[in-house]
Amino acid sequence: MPEPLVVIPTYNERENLAEIVARVRGAVPEASVLVIDDASPDGTGALADELAAADPAVRVRHRPAKQGLGAAYLDAFGWALEHGYDPIVQLDADGSHRPEDLPAMLAALAGGAAASHGGGADATEPADLVIGSRWVPGGSVVNWPRRREWLSRAGSAYARTLLRLPARDATAGFRAFRADALRRIRLDDVHTRGYGFQVDMLWHARDVGLRIVEVPVTFVERVHGRSKMTFGIVLEAIVRVTAWGVAARMPRPNRRTR
Repeated sequence: MPEPLVVIPTYNERENLAEIVARVRGAVPEASVLVIDDASPDGTGALADELAAADPAVRVRHRPAKQGLGAAYLDAFGWALEHGYDPIVQLDADGSHRPEDLPAMLAALAGGAAASHGGGADATEPADLVIGSRWVPGGSVVNWPRRREWLSRAGSAYARTLLRLPARDATAGFRAFRADALRRIRLDDVHTRGYGFQVDMLWHARDVGLRIVEVPVTFVERVHGRSKMTFGIVLEAIVRVTAWGVAARMPRPNRRTR
């Protein structure tokens, strides 16, 4: 039978990696973990190798340089599909995505009652994509400044409105996909490599008719290390989403540009 795979992309996450992998293995013992490291200069990749040597359920892919979050996930998705994993989960290494929320998300793929109606699907029916959502009832953030919460809410609302996305937390990175859902998305058509990757994937998911639900989760600000988010990354995402939204409203057969 297929088994779940939790994908954890890393860049300078040595202080967080061992703990997050242990929590994933504790929360979902049947799941394997794939750490995909972009040549972290702090030794995260070497630590990942040590964790893999100690636990056969942990795998590691080393990439030659920092190439963007989207590129790391696309690499990992291709590997996961090739090796027969199902479902496939996205999870940050910094502890902001709590592994303890994974059972509810995986249950929602099978139509579990823990799912909240995200605007696109009946939460009692099996889903193709489950989003761990901060902005549905029951979802929350911990230790965020008000400005950052406002920015995240506004960004999700902007993308959701402009692109008509069926999710309140359109920028969320905590997601669980059925393997067949990723195949239907046609990953070769996803070209975004930065912060806009999450929106791009959700847009593709909507376009191919995936059943999408949201599960409320608690997002916790990282304790160790620095956030990779910068104003430039946010601005790039806004520009991309705006371009996509404008292009989507143009009366041309092939409206989408990436």
